[in-house]
Amino acid sequence: MHIRFQREELIKPLGFVAGVVERRQTLPILSYLLFKAQGESVLMTGTDLEVEVTVSVDAKIETAGEIMVPARKLLDICRALPADTTLDLRSDGTKAQVRAARSRFSLLTMPVADFPVIQTAEWDVTLRLAQQDLKQLLQETHFCMAQQDVRYYLNGVLLETTGKLLRAVATDGHRMAISNLTLETDLGPTRQVIVPRKGVHELIRMLEDNDQLVEVQFSNNHLRVRAPNLSFTSKLIDGRYPEYSKVLPGKQATQLKLPREALRDTLARVAILSNEKYRGIRLGLGDKTLRISTNNPEQEEAQEEMAIEFTGEAFEVGFNVNYLIECLGSLRSEEAIVGLNDPNSSCLIHAAGSQSPQYVVMPMRL
Repeated sequence: MHIRFQREELIKPLGFVAGVVERRQTLPILSYLLFKAQGESVLMTGTDLEVEVTVSVDAKIETAGEIMVPARKLLDICRALPADTTLDLRSDGTKAQVRAARSRFSLLTMPVADFPVIQTAEWDVTLRLAQQDLKQLLQETHFCMAQQDVRYYLNGVLLETTGKLLRAVATDGHRMAISNLTLETDLGPTRQVIVPRKGVHELIRMLEDNDQLVEVQFSNNHLRVRAPNLSFTSKLIDGRYPEYSKVLPGKQATQLKLPREALRDTLARVAILSNEKYRGIRLGLGDKTLRISTNNPEQEEAQEEMAIEFTGEAFEVGFNVNYLIECLGSLRSEEAIVGLNDPNSSCLIHAAGSQSPQYVVMPMRL
């Protein structure tokens, strides 16, 4: 095999594929990428056995064929080369030869037949939507996923289709995010799949902010997303997701309409003196005033007030300030609605004039 690339055309897709490859692998072959030269393009594939990414790159193919190349080493070589460099890649028995200008690199290869490919079954659900819509759906929910929770089904994002509705849900047991998207096609009865944490992060990294269509497919065990020049496949988490609708609070007795950025900045300032471990703050509702306060084990205190329209009975409720800041940061509106009931109830946060996305944050005892 013998192919030539322009560095600028190779480096971005190479970064996508190499990003899937873990730095420390138990199986040496998983630190390699498979290059397959055919026609006028080269298919690059990387996998960690859970996630597989294939990217198509334009190249000048002198001789078609296949070769395996160490992912990180090739990416580091590309990054270190000057701009507008032409890379020459060819196989030479057990070595891959990379040449660029006056540089020469000889990399160890592995047998192409040994490269593991994720085996998928027939796809049960197929839908099409804009790249930016799928990316936004994941961005609005992913930060509420659990990390290495023993309840393994929480370590990912739930994707649910019902009729013309595509919904993403994520929770770690302390907070929950729900985001909805209306599709053009009716997909029939409810179907749920749980996309693992790594797959969600890789998708957010790869999807672009444009209206080009992507094809999303589910089977019992896999998710596949196909975009122009890109194919992404991930194993799914095998488990039953909790009934998230039961967590949504009912009608809130108090709904505060607040300037989103001003509230977020106020929380960030008060949080400076919060307990570094528990990050608790108090929201105190009084006569036309929202008092945000905190203290820490060193008996330091912070407090700030915001004017609000509130005339009910005064009460105080505690929350993890990081959760509130992240939720507000994910909204795109100028104003946010914060719904509260009492000191023992969750709060519901969403944009003014929109119910998607919406965030539920559990209260803290302070």
